[in-house]
Amino acid sequence: MKTKRDNIAEYILYLWQMEDYLRAFPEQADATQELHELNEMMHREGIIESGHLQLANNALSELEELHTQILNEDAMYRAAILRLQPSLNLLKAKTDRPTMSDIEACLILLYQIMMLRLQKKPISPQTADVQQRATQILQFLSKAYYDTKATV
Repeated sequence: MKTKRDNIAEYILYLWQMEDYLRAFPEQADATQELHELNEMMHREGIIESGHLQLANNALSELEELHTQILNEDAMYRAAILRLQPSLNLLKAKTDRPTMSDIEACLILLYQIMMLRLQKKPISPQTADVQQRATQILQFLSKAYYDTKATV
């Protein structure tokens, strides 16, 4: 299983993918110990049909807190977010939660692109550019998260 400490963004995306997998293939819930445990958590938390595990929500909150901290301290990071902002605002406007955080929007963008690629659907050059910029933001945050946890 992906670990939160090693790459928190990948960890969140992995949990979302496993949630969707268990929703699509509930008969596979006992295929591995990990799937069994995640399925049990989904049942306990009442998210069998929709929603995210508290593990994923907590990790997202940690990532958002780190984002806010770095946004206030790092001018280059702030500039990168500002360049990405119009694309994130477009994505948010197309959802039922237009006030979601920029970090959640980045993760949703990457997750949706991953799903399109699995379906072998084309990605426009503009979308690929936004994907690259969102990935860079999440890589930076994941490294910063790792660095803060490595010193604890």
